[in-house]
Amino acid sequence: MTLPAPAPDRTSIVTGASSGIGAELAKGLAERGYGVTLVARREDRLRTLADELAAAHGVRAEVVAADLTDEASRIRLVEEVADRGLTVDILVNNAGFSTTGPAHESDPVRELALVRTNVEAVVHLCSLLIPGMVERRQGAVLNVSSTAAFQPLPGQAAYGASKAFVLSYGQAVGAELRGTDVTLTTLCPGPVETEFAERAGFEDDDAEGALPKFMWLSATEVAKAALDGLDKGRRVVIPGTANRVAAGLAHMAPRRMLLPILAKQHPSLKA
Repeated sequence: MTLPAPAPDRTSIVTGASSGIGAELAKGLAERGYGVTLVARREDRLRTLADELAAAHGVRAEVVAADLTDEASRIRLVEEVADRGLTVDILVNNAGFSTTGPAHESDPVRELALVRTNVEAVVHLCSLLIPGMVERRQGAVLNVSSTAAFQPLPGQAAYGASKAFVLSYGQAVGAELRGTDVTLTTLCPGPVETEFAERAGFEDDDAEGALPKFMWLSATEVAKAALDGLDKGRRVVIPGTANRVAAGLAHMAPRRMLLPILAKQHPSLKA
């Protein structure tokens, strides 16, 4: 299985494209000749990236500013792409964020926004766009999860649970798509050198101290592994040997042993 061939009237929607993994995934798709539709809240960053990709690779680079926590905004995104005469052959559900700290001290508004972005938006966009891919018998979906999906995560309970959902959902939908010429790949990166930790509320030293340095990868490395896996139709991609080993061990470890260790070492719970 390989990705659909690029075409002038086809596009790749990339959510959370304004920075980090999302921006690198958009760059990787453009390098392969795919038109991209960049989606995030920060329109200024999207336009800068779109101009860069169009100039460097001669592809059509679209910008749609959207709040993915909002159902109507997600519907408008799909409608706007169609109104521009574009067909979506590749969907990248990358947008997401984390909250930190114990659930009993959490901000309910932020927690619900996390669920709507990390979970609801993934399901909604898949439900809106996969049917057309199946009808055309071509398409690929990349959903971004995390190695946090392989075990509960005290200190980031909602985030870990949201990523476990994305992994489970992707594996199930991928099995349903067998024989349709449409694939779904779930990306599960470990720690990545992006703005993500800072936005989640971690200090740099806390984020780097929580996990060994050899587990950290650049967003460019993660995006390359993701797109290589997507092109091969792989079900799950975990970039980095250390992260693959850690995810496997965490998945198998008895929870009564693992959870106290995770709670003890999480920066947001140490105080």
